[in-house]
Amino acid sequence: MFLNADGRLTFEKATAAGYDEYVSDPASPVPYQAGVQQRRSREYMIDDQRFASTRPDVMVYRSDILTEDITLAGPLLASLFASTTGTDADFVVKLIDEHPVDTTAAGLGQEGKNLSGYQMLVRGEVLRGKFRNSFEHPEPFVPSKVTPVNFSLPDIGHTFRKGHRIMVQVQSSWFPLVDRNPQQFLDIYHAKDEDFIKATHRIYHGGNHSSHLTVAILGQ
Repeated sequence: MFLNADGRLTFEKATAAGYDEYVSDPASPVPYQAGVQQRRSREYMIDDQRFASTRPDVMVYRSDILTEDITLAGPLLASLFASTTGTDADFVVKLIDEHPVDTTAAGLGQEGKNLSGYQMLVRGEVLRGKFRNSFEHPEPFVPSKVTPVNFSLPDIGHTFRKGHRIMVQVQSSWFPLVDRNPQQFLDIYHAKDEDFIKATHRIYHGGNHSSHLTVAILGQ
């Protein structure tokens, strides 16, 4: 599934090259849930991601409305082409089932909630960029250089129903599930407040730098 221009998610690789960019600010990280949570419950794993999709530091890619059911099963691999103005960056990839606007809470275990357009988190994972090639030997990014960032998400077994959309969100913080990255190549455990800086990240698509997710479709 290829990330394309204008926030499109397709099974065809685009020929025209481009990128989307966003500013990641450690002082205002993307939270893992909307609102203030006193404790983490297991429901966050299927929580509504609409709060994130409206943020300027979250890139959103969505498929056309599905004309038939599609079941994804097995390994799920993220292959990003990215750059940053810093020397380190986190990359979070979330796979989401976007429900149609006529969705009701009946049978979803979400009684009392407005689920019109519900963006259900299906899978999500993060990679701290300096470990993109090795966990034993971290490497800084070269500022503004297009760099492959590849990592696995948890295996999937999920059916996206007819009338739904498949969505992918890409971001660079997921607080407090993931500690904040100062976006500089340094020892984070000893980082000072002033070490945490804003950075501009780019996600490239099309041509030779086609960011994508590799999935297996059951029955094909």
